Amino acid sequence: MASIQERKDATGKIHFRVQVRLKGFPPARATFERKTDAKIWAAQTEAAIREGRHFKASEGKRHTLADAIARYEREVLPRKPRTAPYQKPQLEWWRERLGRFTLADVTPALILERRAALVKETSAGNANRYMAVLSHLFTVAMKEWGWVDDSPFRKIQRLTEPRGRVRFLDDAERKALLATCKESPNPNLYDVVVLALSTGCRKQEILNLRWRDVELQRGQITLMDTKNKTPRAVPLVGFALERMKERNRHRRADTDYCFPYPHMAKPADIDRDFARARDKAGIKNFRFHDLRHSAASYLAMGGASLAEIAAVLGHKTFAMVQRYAHLSDAHTSGVVSRMNAAIFAEPTKQEGTAQ
Repeated sequence: MASIQERKDATGKIHFRVQVRLKGFPPARATFERKTDAKIWAAQTEAAIREGRHFKASEGKRHTLADAIARYEREVLPRKPRTAPYQKPQLEWWRERLGRFTLADVTPALILERRAALVKETSAGNANRYMAVLSHLFTVAMKEWGWVDDSPFRKIQRLTEPRGRVRFLDDAERKALLATCKESPNPNLYDVVVLALSTGCRKQEILNLRWRDVELQRGQITLMDTKNKTPRAVPLVGFALERMKERNRHRRADTDYCFPYPHMAKPADIDRDFARARDKAGIKNFRFHDLRHSAASYLAMGGASLAEIAAVLGHKTFAMVQRYAHLSDAHTSGVVSRMNAAIFAEPTKQEGTAQ
């Protein structure tokens, strides 16, 4: 027997929740925006249950997206400590807008409708991040939970993202920032920024660095906690090496972290102090991550190839370092000039002799 309930969401929009119950069978549920559609679905579903045609997709009708999000947060997010803090609010966004729908009713068209609204609020890149976590949820629901037979994201293409920005410090900005960081009351800030500029490492890679992964004699650090989950060796040279040697002489005995939180054995927090130092230095439109862009830009302007930059930054492909290609134009010109000088030097000499 079918029952239809009229419900109103937080925006005041009316939806119709249908439930079909037949003795000896699990209940089937769905939500519709029109009562007519709800009645049609109820009649078709009841007939399908009686004829044994309904249960191939029954799990997708029994669980709402809110159910799936709750299980994903409970079982999957704890396995993703790096991205969980960002993905939890993204999942909440989806829960508020699509949580009432059953998984079977979350169609590509419905997702794209919500994505269009999201793009108006944020960037295409950020919208892709929101889509990625929901896509992974459906993949888990399909492969691990058996709640759906397929994912609607198989029919959805990613949005085209604009080319990544390149914001790096010029000489004056770099000197000003280092000076204000050195004056900061945060005992970790100056050395963290020096290391970021010297190595191109990400903020969390530096903050999670442990002394066991630092080889001062060899001049190398091994990053175990990287974004792509692949350990990476990074040269530690020059001023950064000297700073780490000095820090090692005064390291704390109660923690192995190179940059520990004051009075606690956990990685430091530098966000607020970095923002203050940056503002005090008068630097505009600059984030901590731009220190990584700065290091890469300095490498490019110093003659490093894109392959070398990719190796230092830990990128597996050249796609992410293409943004620095224009900065190494002078180096490329020099390579071509040397090649031309080498291959045409001998013919030129011979021509001169013949005359």
